[in-house]
Amino acid sequence: MPAQYFDAMDITFDDFNLNKGLENALLDRGFHTPTHIQAASYSTIMSGRDVIGIAQTGTGKTMAYLLPLLRMWKFTKERHPQILIVVPTRELVTQVVEETKLLTTYMNVQTVGVFGGVNIKRQIEEVQAGLDVLVGTPGRLLDLCLKGALKLKNVKKFVIDEVDEMLNLGFRHQLLHLFDLLPSKRQNLLFSATMIEEVEDLIETFFNGPVVVEAAPSGTPLENINQYGYEIPNFKSKVDLLHTLLSNDESMSKVLIFVETKKLADILHTEIEQQYHEQIGVIHSNKSQNYRFNAVNSFKDGSYRILIATDIIARGIDISDVTHVINFDLPDTPEKYVHRIGRTGRADAQGEAISFIGQQDLEHQINIESLMDMVIPIKPLPEGVEIIDEMIDYERPQLFMRNNLTKGPKIEVGKAFEAKKKVLTPLSRRQKEARKKHKKKK
Repeated sequence: MPAQYFDAMDITFDDFNLNKGLENALLDRGFHTPTHIQAASYSTIMSGRDVIGIAQTGTGKTMAYLLPLLRMWKFTKERHPQILIVVPTRELVTQVVEETKLLTTYMNVQTVGVFGGVNIKRQIEEVQAGLDVLVGTPGRLLDLCLKGALKLKNVKKFVIDEVDEMLNLGFRHQLLHLFDLLPSKRQNLLFSATMIEEVEDLIETFFNGPVVVEAAPSGTPLENINQYGYEIPNFKSKVDLLHTLLSNDESMSKVLIFVETKKLADILHTEIEQQYHEQIGVIHSNKSQNYRFNAVNSFKDGSYRILIATDIIARGIDISDVTHVINFDLPDTPEKYVHRIGRTGRADAQGEAISFIGQQDLEHQINIESLMDMVIPIKPLPEGVEIIDEMIDYERPQLFMRNNLTKGPKIEVGKAFEAKKKVLTPLSRRQKEARKKHKKKK
């Protein structure tokens, strides 16, 4: 699908011909100039065409689809949603709902967010009370539909946000089922930072001649993010490097640390929490919903200086003033790297993206640099950083012992023993019944 690029120079929100409610909401927040993706996609979405929006994290994708959809929204007495927005995580549901409510401060628009992991009864009550905009995760939306609490017959605008991550999380079946429940006459919008083959298959099947709007080629690093790395071999050495950086650099006031797994997130948190006391939090999918919300809010308001997170959970973190992103280990796909670093350098602020690169990360580094078409500069280790040879259990190769006790070695035996073995071999039930019948005949 060829992408359409857009020159957003000298464009302001005044050029969007927004209604007074939306204009006032933007003024309240001090927004005057749209981001590149917002300017690029607005008129195309307003035309009613299906749209594929490709833009990096932190470039304003959420408002890029909300503004035109809310501009086209019309009051109706129907209690079922006109706008349906599907996102991959609970955190992202909360973020989009919050953004929608801020934009509709002066409009009579009812917005509801639904996600799993909480009591569905309350969500059923909210949905059945009537709403205009519904934001949810695929599984919970399908649950509500199957229970008869949610009807999608009035959906005119269907948005899939972060669809690549949705498919990575295994939501393909739920998405396909939701497409089947939607009315055939609708406008489809898809927004993401990356485009993968599985997403293209979805578009080809369910979208009608979509226009692809790309604010910047997928994988291109944001210009206001300074990227560099350190070659560091293992966990304990990385922890020492982390301590050194945090101790010596006062500009590291809001640091988001990415790790590859939930287990490693907990190990790292345990390792450094005593030194940073109440300045550090950790979030991943094994943490309770309240714990995750509190951790993100504490990071937002500055109570936490450091937040350790996994890739999936970080999709729901929308914080404009993250000073540094640290890749404690490189992600297994280059697209995840682009998402990670996009959490800093937002809203025209300068950001830093630092990667700790071990020997096991070299292949990932090559793939990341290939996608971005640039080399990550490697800096010498700061003075005083200690390279520790000792590995923690998490890093050691896992040995799996074969069970050799199930079958003993074959032993050669003589012919006499083999003959005796034939006689002693137990008869099957069928053989016994056959012998009885044979005796009776005699």
